[in-house]
Amino acid sequence: MKRLVLATRNRGKIIEINSLLSGLVDQISSITDFTDFPETVEDGATFEENALKKAREASRFTALPALADDSGLVVDALNGRPGVFSARYAGEGAGDAANNARLVEECLNIPDERRQAAFVCVLAFVTPEGVEKLFSGRVAGRIISEPRGNGGFGYDPFFLVDGFDRSMAELSLAEKNSISHRAEAFRKFRKYLETMK
Repeated sequence: MKRLVLATRNRGKIIEINSLLSGLVDQISSITDFTDFPETVEDGATFEENALKKAREASRFTALPALADDSGLVVDALNGRPGVFSARYAGEGAGDAANNARLVEECLNIPDERRQAAFVCVLAFVTPEGVEKLFSGRVAGRIISEPRGNGGFGYDPFFLVDGFDRSMAELSLAEKNSISHRAEAFRKFRKYLETMK
């Protein structure tokens, strides 16, 4: 693929995606490279809706193929919360500490064996010609009451990864990148791009 625009302003994510798609896309831009790109309101009820909305708006504005992601934490016993509100679970502008505090508080009376959860990522790929594809990834685990580990970000210290007996924040970057929800979604997207060559 010649060119792709990423529907994100997150510099870290742009660098990460560049390396994930190395060799498959000649030029990767982001919406920060375009003057007056409007802010996308993420008002969808699902990760799929939000990712598609961001990708559609980026493709429409730039007239280029666009890629967007939406991701978050889903806790079974909380009816799927925080879900699409993961980044703002404790309110607009809330940081990791406040979001984690709310999560732990809501899980207080839930027994350990019922604290199953998953990190979910949905990628949306949209082209000006009307192609729309979704790619998803998921990693299962459960919520713990005390933080473990210093790596990662967000809910990672409170997410005990199935099959590891370590929190996401205790995994090395290489381990995390091999099993994460985002890595799984990008593996599927890479495979799709390879079929387009």
